[in-house]
Amino acid sequence: MKILLIGASGHIGQTVIAALDGRHEVITAGRHSGDVRLDIEDENSIIELFRRLPRLDAVAVATGGRNGHLAPLSEMRAEHYRVGLESKLLGQVNTVLHGMDKLNDGGSFTLVGGVWDPQSIVPLFSNLYMVNGALEAFVVAAATELPRRQRINLVAPLLLSESAPQYGHLFRGAPQVSAAEVARAYSLSIEGIQSGQIYRFGAGHG
Repeated sequence: MKILLIGASGHIGQTVIAALDGRHEVITAGRHSGDVRLDIEDENSIIELFRRLPRLDAVAVATGGRNGHLAPLSEMRAEHYRVGLESKLLGQVNTVLHGMDKLNDGGSFTLVGGVWDPQSIVPLFSNLYMVNGALEAFVVAAATELPRRQRINLVAPLLLSESAPQYGHLFRGAPQVSAAEVARAYSLSIEGIQSGQIYRFGAGHG
C-alpha cells in the first residue's frame, strides 16, 4: 500500500514507520521534516499537499499540531479554546475532507486523539478534552458517510511512556502506554477492515 503519514518525526510517528516498514510504501509529511512539507493548521497547505501527491491507500495522522491551550478553567477564554479547535481538530477534519478524492476505494484514514473519559480527567486540560471528544464524534459520524468503501478510525492514547519524563507530572497515577503499542493500533486501522472505531489507551482502557 501507499501510505501518507503526517507527523512522522514524533515518538508515535517514528514507531508507526517502523511497524509498517518493509510491507508498505510510506510517504512522510511534516512542518519541518519528511518527504513533503505540510502545516496541518493551514487548510491551503493541506489542499496543496494532496494536489501534489499520487493516489493513496491510507492516510494516517500522528500529530495534533499544537493540540490545545492548557490553563485552569477560570483563566480560559474563547481564543484559548480555538487553539485546539483550529489545530488538532480542524487540521485532521480538513485532512479527511480534502483527502477523500485522493484516497483509493477501500482506503483508510487514521486520526489521533486522546483519552478524555471521566476516569482520565486532570486539571488544565479542558481544551484538549473538548477537542478529543469532538474528534471521536467526527470519526463515528464520518464512518457512515465516507464514499467508495473508505474507512476511518481514531487512535486515542493518554500518556506515552516515552513522554512520561516530560508530561508524567500532569497525569500522576495514570497508566502509561508505549509508542510501540500505539503503533500496533495504527497497523490495525490501516491494514484491517474496521471503520468508525476508537482505539483507546490509558485510564480505564486496554
